[in-house]
Amino acid sequence: MTLSILDLAPVVSGGTVARALRDTIDLARRAEGFGYRRYWLAEHHFAPGVASSAPAVLIALVAAATSTIRVGSGAVQLGHQTPLSVVEQFGLIDALHPGRIDLGIGRSGQRRAELAAEASAGPPRAAEPAAGPPPEPGASEPAAGPPPEPPVGEVVDGLLIPPPFDYSRLAQHPHLAHAATLLQQPGARTPDFADQIDDVLAFLAGTHEVRAVPGEGADLEVWILGSSGGQSAQVAGERGLPFAANYHVSPSSVLEAVTAYREAFKPSATLAEPYVMVSADAVVDEDEARARELAKGYDLWVRSIRTGAGAIPYPTAAEADAHVWTDEDRALVQDRLDTRFVGTPGQVADGLRVLRRVTGADELLVTTITHDHEDRVRSYELLADAWDRP
Repeated sequence: MTLSILDLAPVVSGGTVARALRDTIDLARRAEGFGYRRYWLAEHHFAPGVASSAPAVLIALVAAATSTIRVGSGAVQLGHQTPLSVVEQFGLIDALHPGRIDLGIGRSGQRRAELAAEASAGPPRAAEPAAGPPPEPGASEPAAGPPPEPPVGEVVDGLLIPPPFDYSRLAQHPHLAHAATLLQQPGARTPDFADQIDDVLAFLAGTHEVRAVPGEGADLEVWILGSSGGQSAQVAGERGLPFAANYHVSPSSVLEAVTAYREAFKPSATLAEPYVMVSADAVVDEDEARARELAKGYDLWVRSIRTGAGAIPYPTAAEADAHVWTDEDRALVQDRLDTRFVGTPGQVADGLRVLRRVTGADELLVTTITHDHEDRVRSYELLADAWDRP
């Protein structure tokens, strides 16, 4: 199977964290029966609608409740903890579930701190206008000209690549800077991402100047996750590690990310050739109209994230319908709505095959959220069945 699952342990409207965690364990057991290759848990903080704040803890619970499916992180954020603590946590899990654990690592924790620092510094100072002759008496001011055109997306071989989302407003939200201070000890400084990855690999290999016990010699698959062609893709390629790119969070830069990774790739003891996984949002039902009804809460949920409030408990369709949308609201979420795969099993499977073909992905990482747990389970079951068909 070349399909895997990314789970955020969503807390739904009217639900509880305990219910979300029980649903995650139940879904993992059933996904194993459907034939999915991996079951990854995300790391999110300060989000009332997401219970996956401690992926290592959830991975241990899911691994104990399953027997064959690989279980891992999508992703542990090294901006929030040290390489040693990560290796020790995952070494503990591997000791009881050897050969089944994936250590997916992300840079967004470091990026969060960078955005917070940029926001606190304020906008760059505008340059002084160049000196010139004074205007002639009676001369009018120069015309302002038309406003700039909004960015447009493109369709690449059947795959929509939307215009990039502007994160500048989100970066200025006061919660961002406050969150960055709470996720680290006061005065802590996050090292360079490449150096942190090298430390993780050295601890696992037993070549570091100190030993990580447990952790040293653990049979982990180390992955790097990234949303652009920046440092994450470069580090993954240069160290010969598998790379997971975000189409579901940052669809505008997915091709840039996988291209940068492949161009930077150097064969290693881990991989002889590049290995890419690409994420996607999907909701499946036998009836297309019902699939769209099940997917309704997603719009409002993404809006809550991109306004800086953090993911709200996942809304019902009725709660989503009750929201009065403005043009500004729509602009916040449009790229995410346009790049979801929603419909019948055949429709969604065909769309995901286009994503796999255009990105050259070796695997796809599918994330599905619905308000009702059984609808989410059924969506994954239908997709697995359709994916196996010619």
